[in-house]
Amino acid sequence: MALEMKVPSPGESISEVEIAEWLVKDGEYVEKDQAVAEVDSDKATLELPAEASGIITLKAEEGDVVQVGEVVCLIDTEAEKPSGGDDKKEKSESKDASDNKKSEDKKEDKKESKYEDKSSSKDEKSKSSSDSKETYATGSPSPAAKKTLDEKNIDPKDVKGTGRDGRITKEDAMNAEGKPSMGSPGPGKRSESKSKMSMLRRKVAERLVSAKNETAMLTTFNEVNMQPIFDLRSQYKEKFKETHGVSLGFMSFFTLAVVRALDKFPAVNSMIDGKEMITYDYKDISIAVSGPKGLMVPVMRNAENLGFRGVEQEVKRLALRARDGKITVDEMTGGTFTISNGGVFGSMLSTPIINPPQSGILGMHNIVERPVAIDGKVEIRPIMYVALSYDHRIIDGKESVGFLVAIKEALEDPKELLMDGNVEKALEL
Repeated sequence: MALEMKVPSPGESISEVEIAEWLVKDGEYVEKDQAVAEVDSDKATLELPAEASGIITLKAEEGDVVQVGEVVCLIDTEAEKPSGGDDKKEKSESKDASDNKKSEDKKEDKKESKYEDKSSSKDEKSKSSSDSKETYATGSPSPAAKKTLDEKNIDPKDVKGTGRDGRITKEDAMNAEGKPSMGSPGPGKRSESKSKMSMLRRKVAERLVSAKNETAMLTTFNEVNMQPIFDLRSQYKEKFKETHGVSLGFMSFFTLAVVRALDKFPAVNSMIDGKEMITYDYKDISIAVSGPKGLMVPVMRNAENLGFRGVEQEVKRLALRARDGKITVDEMTGGTFTISNGGVFGSMLSTPIINPPQSGILGMHNIVERPVAIDGKVEIRPIMYVALSYDHRIIDGKESVGFLVAIKEALEDPKELLMDGNVEKALEL
């Protein structure tokens, strides 16, 4: 019995996927629940598990775009699992046949060797004639054509010859068009390669272009003295990790600072829907994390209900699922505001692009010791530049600047503004 495996729906509003990679070969025996393929949707890469055990027949190729519900492979559930014995027998028979052939070849070589001297001169003549003919057959350029192609920096395989047996003539070389000259090339390699973009990457590209073209995006900047957070982490991070099993990182401070700022400036937690503006009373914070297929943006739901422990645990959970390729479309759908941390890659400053249909995104950057003025004196402090990109259609300059200042205030005085003056209680120690 042949079981038809169809593409399941990865999530609401997704109607098609792309076969990114087959993890098995056509005709291979697969076990039930074994991952047989990776499929890309416009939001995530997902594994396709075998629905039964049997011999698989592939009905789609890598790179094919298939509709949800379309048959992509068949599984013969009545096929028996192959045993190792048959393979050994085949290898043994193959080896015996190979040995017999070698023995016959040796006999033939001895038989022919006594005629070699007599026919060598004749063979060399024939070989020379054959080589000359082969040169024409392969479509290689004539000496004059080769010189012209070299001067124009054109690979002969990119030129169609019109001469005898496809030979490239000087006229072919003269008419061939190469890339525009950019001066004398250096001694290094100048090769190129092309690879197809995944559906996920293409969708990300479309969304980024859409965000630039369809929003009135502006970015405002500020700087944060991270010394107070450094002091708190230095004092409590060991006890925090021992108690909760996760590290006390920067993300919990920034997330809680964002939640506080969104309360003060609700327009930043809004979206445009046609001629209306939707403002949310909950804070679903999207966090950008790096996964094997590129940047993923999973969502922390109701971040306003999370404390330091809750944020750190959720960030770790989502990051691990993204890294292992187990993140679901539902976990990346929605979100009312985004936090992106380019600092982990060494970015000093950037203008992050809004994650539509959201209206704001906060960019974190690296922390560098810089000279700053403290009470009239120049002192060294760990400073981070922060950026807020926002949709100016619904967020005014006053609100955007005030929002970022509110984040700066909370990060520079976390004990009072994020912990209500009680550090141990806030950290649940």
